[in-house]
Amino acid sequence: MVRARNEDSYFRDDGLRLYVVADGMGGHRGGDVASRLAVEEIENVIRGWKPEYLNEITSVNGPRPEEETRLVVALKRANARIWNEAEANPEHRGMGTTSTAAMFSDGEVTIAHVGDSRAYLIRDGNIRQITEDHSWVNEQVKAGFITSEEARTHRLKNLITRSLGHEPHIKVDVLRLGLEEGDRFVLCSDGLTNLVLDDEIKDITLAGEPDKALKTIVDMANERGGNDNITAVMVMVLAG
Repeated sequence: MVRARNEDSYFRDDGLRLYVVADGMGGHRGGDVASRLAVEEIENVIRGWKPEYLNEITSVNGPRPEEETRLVVALKRANARIWNEAEANPEHRGMGTTSTAAMFSDGEVTIAHVGDSRAYLIRDGNIRQITEDHSWVNEQVKAGFITSEEARTHRLKNLITRSLGHEPHIKVDVLRLGLEEGDRFVLCSDGLTNLVLDDEIKDITLAGEPDKALKTIVDMANERGGNDNITAVMVMVLAG
């Protein structure tokens, strides 16, 4: 409702079972470019996977599961692509983006994550944030300096500590979860979570079909000011 430029991007492909949300930063310096490059590169890596990509990452804990490897490589290559574009184009210097990507396989989901765009799991009538915000306020909450309620309205709530494109190398958080029939996953930018409470996301998500639920929660955020771009992707786990 406020910003003239949409700096969010998303990707969904039921065939690849891949879903991505990215929230760009940089304003006129290219936040929209950064988020677009992120989702493009993640799709390119997953769709066109090459064995030599394995040489680009190492793991101190031994071999990674296949989906985890692919997503980590995808986000790292996205980071390098954005960094290189910013270095080559002064107009885009300083741009960056969050990225939260989920890849589903039989009985399991793998989520790779950089920044403060979130992934939620709604299961058995409860909602749980399954990614950890890479943000200054979250660090203060973990240290006990401020409460979660104070973090929601803190003047520095949009200060993130990790993003794609701000450094030549990036650490990617990754997690894997077993799936249960009826699970709902919501990936979203902070334009939604800054204005809509977790329990509201849960209640609306459980009350209707994905398209209707997504429209309802986006409309709610806009009615409350819509002071940022709002992007959300929902995935439901069905039987069979």
